Amino acid sequence: MKQNLVILALSAIALLGLPSCTTSSSAPTPTAPQTVATPTQTSIKVGGSSSTLGLIKVLQTNYEATGKNVKITQLEPGQSENIIDGIKQRVVDLGAISKTLKPEENDGSLESREVAHDALLVATHPSVTGVKNLTTEELKGIYSGTINNWKQVGGNDAKIVLLDRPEDESAKRLLRKYYLGKDLKSSPEAVVLRKEGELIQVIQSTPYSIGTFSLAHAISDKLPVNRLSLNGVEATRENVKAGKYSMVRTISIVWHKNSTEATQALIQYISSPPGINAMEQSGFIYVIPSAKN
Repeated sequence: MKQNLVILALSAIALLGLPSCTTSSSAPTPTAPQTVATPTQTSIKVGGSSSTLGLIKVLQTNYEATGKNVKITQLEPGQSENIIDGIKQRVVDLGAISKTLKPEENDGSLESREVAHDALLVATHPSVTGVKNLTTEELKGIYSGTINNWKQVGGNDAKIVLLDRPEDESAKRLLRKYYLGKDLKSSPEAVVLRKEGELIQVIQSTPYSIGTFSLAHAISDKLPVNRLSLNGVEATRENVKAGKYSMVRTISIVWHKNSTEATQALIQYISSPPGINAMEQSGFIYVIPSAKN
């Protein structure tokens, strides 16, 4: 019954055509949809992975509201290397990637800097009761399949529906780094979802499910899910800032050294008080520029 619910949810999501943060590495460089700016508007093409789309949406909404007559066109998401190549080829004005740009990825034409931290939240469908916290060992049990009923961790008598991510995704990499370990075998009954947006949709529609995704997304969209503490530590912005909650990914922006004035103005906005406030209010933690940035 649980698997049928998941299949139905996935079918509905497929029809919606949610974007993915992990297209094939052979995927074409992101291209802009048929969006036409008015004659007096300046258009800025912004691209990123699905794990950065929440930040892009926040910046787009707030920057366009400043009255600068700028239209931000959000491109189809792709892997980091595709976004970076798009900037090099000048078909992407500003990119957002969920990592720090590596020196070997820069041919000398790019500039980048870290702008935000986004905590990864472990959450359940509201149908799960009696579970507010999971230990590392309990999390390992759930992700390996040795714990498959919520009553084994103090919850109701119901089979756990595990919504997992592929091994090459940032969410799964961080789960392994801080809690699961690199050698833990994944449960054969896990429902593996390639898109973070897809997981977020499924966890809201599938009773007794559990998954890991963006805390900022949960905050900004007020998602009706149960947020779990891990080893007694809540996933909050305050705990991230205090260094108490470790499962956090870094979002960086990348742009061409010879970018347009409009792109430079958007970059300056991101580090301005209004831009910082927009990010912080949406659950992101602003990263203060360092000397290397």
